Amino acid sequence: MSVAGWSMGEPPYTDWAALDAQGSGSSALLRLRRGFLLARCCVGVVVMLLQLVTFALGQPGHWIASAVALAYLAAALAGLRWAPVQLPMRALGPAWVVTIGIDLATFATLHVLQAGSIDYTPLFAMPVLMGAVLGTVSVGLGTTAAVSLLLLADAGWRWLAAQPSDSPTRFLQAALTSTGLFLVVLLAHELSRRLAREEARAQRSRSTAQVQARVNDLVIETLSEGVLVIDVEGRVHAANPAADAILGQGLAGLAVPFALGAHPAWGTLAEISERTFAHHAPQTHEIPVAQPRGAAREVRVRTRLTPVSGLSGNSLCVMFLQDLRELEARIRTEKLAAMGRMSAAVAHEIRNPLAAITQASALLDEDLSDPGQRQLLALVAQNARRLSRIVDDVLDVARVREQRVPPPGEQIPLDATVHALAGEWMRQTQCAGLRLSLEAPGRQVMFDAEHLRRILVNLLDNAMRYASDRPDSIRIATRAGPRGDASLRVWSDGAPLEPAVQRHLFEPFFSSESRSSGLGLFLCRELCARHGATIGYERCPAAAADGPEGNEFRVGFADAPPPRAGRLTQSAT
Repeated sequence: MSVAGWSMGEPPYTDWAALDAQGSGSSALLRLRRGFLLARCCVGVVVMLLQLVTFALGQPGHWIASAVALAYLAAALAGLRWAPVQLPMRALGPAWVVTIGIDLATFATLHVLQAGSIDYTPLFAMPVLMGAVLGTVSVGLGTTAAVSLLLLADAGWRWLAAQPSDSPTRFLQAALTSTGLFLVVLLAHELSRRLAREEARAQRSRSTAQVQARVNDLVIETLSEGVLVIDVEGRVHAANPAADAILGQGLAGLAVPFALGAHPAWGTLAEISERTFAHHAPQTHEIPVAQPRGAAREVRVRTRLTPVSGLSGNSLCVMFLQDLRELEARIRTEKLAAMGRMSAAVAHEIRNPLAAITQASALLDEDLSDPGQRQLLALVAQNARRLSRIVDDVLDVARVREQRVPPPGEQIPLDATVHALAGEWMRQTQCAGLRLSLEAPGRQVMFDAEHLRRILVNLLDNAMRYASDRPDSIRIATRAGPRGDASLRVWSDGAPLEPAVQRHLFEPFFSSESRSSGLGLFLCRELCARHGATIGYERCPAAAADGPEGNEFRVGFADAPPPRAGRLTQSAT
């Protein structure tokens, strides 16, 4: 049987060694053992009743036989509770003695002391069967050999006791009985082996089925597509969490089976299921499915019929549901990845001629004296620098997935690094409205310093582009949380972003400004993801609740060590 790509074979046979490795034998052998122990008790009761009836009818009896019958009944009852469990019996050891050995001794004694017309020879069949079924073939044959020797010894003893008239008959009866017992032993042992093999095969099949069921459940539970199992009457017998997420309407809270068409929003799904059963062919449709909140969701529905099985003879309809929005997003992501690879290749090709243009404009700047020509040359140089920044952004995005991730032990001091990077940015941009509020002294974060510089420069450039000229219009703050986390916040007093812009802030090649490449925030998000950090945006006041509102970008660092006491607050002008 094949389960999730694994091939599970079955051995052609099961021997006693395999069963013995399981501990105390198979459950079937344990049930047979208990049945034999109960049969011994019944035989003990019958033998005791025979002795009482013999005395009641006034027939000759022997008090030793009665004592033996009473002792055997007590031993059988005790064995039912305390007999050792060692299956299969592999030798004539203690387990054999307290069960089969006691039976042989008891029946042999009763056979020798038999009075009247009572014949105890048939009782030897029970210990012989016990040895054949509960033991190995050597134990079964050994038990039968012991019974045969007892019967032959009894016939010889009676011949020596001057009973020559019936001696040939006794020897012949002993021989025939022994032969029959040997045949019974071989047949019973083979049947018991077959029973053990069938039980072992059934256990393996059950284990395989359980593994397959667990794997199937795991696959269906984690499947991104919704799955519904529907019968011919339109009742849903199973649904995975993805189906609940796609359909909504409280699907997860419904007790299966439930009628699919009972809910108005799922009427079209019920019709598709009925059409599948009517035409006995798969169906594919794209339909809108109403949601509890918001607009309807476009869903692609595919149906398949299972093979006919079971006593009812009906197949089931398996319905696959796929959210078209997720499919479109996946296609868009693949297109963006392909476009990114192409953009990186184009950027490499642009860089060399762009460098030549920049160098040529610099050489021309030394020889030109006409103001109009110098103005045109400045325009060329400005646009060349703009193209150079775009090329750098594209190449940075292409390099993000190839850059190394710092090992867990590589950490940087958050406050000191932010202080140094902010000072460098202020010197380059001549910005006088930046304020630092560093409140995570001693806090180490797992981040690459160069990557943090790229993130902070991108966020500060965006903030300066939209911030006012007032003092403290741009603020940088660090915070240390109580659980070892740390965060970096860049706030500016710019105008609020439109909702449409907020939804696409961190997407590549998206920008509300025509002269921007739209890769800055996307690069920040990719760098944060590489280090297990998060980045987000919100509209909030700078510090106090009554302060002016502004745009804040927050970077949350992961797995930071606990902070040390202290506080550093600094204003930079």
